[in-house]
Amino acid sequence: MTKAEFVASVAEKTGLTKAASAEAVDAFVCTVTEVLKGGDKISFPGFGTFSVSERAARKGRNPQTGAELQIAASKSGKFAAGKDLKGL
Repeated sequence: MTKAEFVASVAEKTGLTKAASAEAVDAFVCTVTEVLKGGDKISFPGFGTFSVSERAARKGRNPQTGAELQIAASKSGKFAAGKDLKGL
């Protein structure tokens, strides 16, 4: 499903216009992004939890040369499915 299809589905289910639904979807994405950048998590009971995952620095290898290199620590967004989504 594309974003446009998702917006159309939200508009159909809520009775809002597609423009208003697009604003709501954009606001949701923006809010989740801001919360995760702040280091917090968001939980939707039954649906799932958005959180930040931290990866430690580690050593890796260049597959072409075999040379060892250092991979920096990083953070990324993570979604853990809730009870209603598990087992689909």
